[in-house]
Amino acid sequence: MLNVIIFGAPGSGKGTQSENLIKKYNLAHISTGDVLRAEMKNGTELGKLAENYIAKGQLVPDDVVIGMLANVLDSKKDAAGVIFDGFPRTIPQSEALEKMLKERGQEVSIVVSLEVEEPELIDRLIKRGQQSGRSDDNLETIKSRLDVYKNQTSPLKEHYKTTGKLVPIKGIGTVEDIFLKISEAVDNIK
Repeated sequence: MLNVIIFGAPGSGKGTQSENLIKKYNLAHISTGDVLRAEMKNGTELGKLAENYIAKGQLVPDDVVIGMLANVLDSKKDAAGVIFDGFPRTIPQSEALEKMLKERGQEVSIVVSLEVEEPELIDRLIKRGQQSGRSDDNLETIKSRLDVYKNQTSPLKEHYKTTGKLVPIKGIGTVEDIFLKISEAVDNIK
């Protein structure tokens, strides 16, 4: 089973490239952002809790995310593989994911890290907020989210580098060019 983790700072293109990977490799998609937004839209208790953290540019607590993703993962048993979009974001989350997968006789196959400089990320997120109306795409919240990413998520690069699973990909250029680089990396591990 092909289990792909894709990560990068907010605005790095994770969602777009996840869609491309899903189509090409027939993967099931697990996006914490999509799951959380659906919970918020539906007004569930989890959604209300998540909304408070997200509105402040903070990460939703690990235990909430991990429990939710275990249920989603179990519902994807018949897929050719899974792409984890936006998860894990911390070392403890990566360890919990690896444990979840191991309990199911699986492992992380590859970790794609989309690399984009901060000024480009801010520009992308401001534009996305103007187009989509997402309340978390304002300058103050964007800067907070990027700080959270740098402080809490960046250590994942070193963690996955030590496992030999990390493949950094420059996230600048056309969507097609970036995806070609990602596809080459995935094809090299298959």
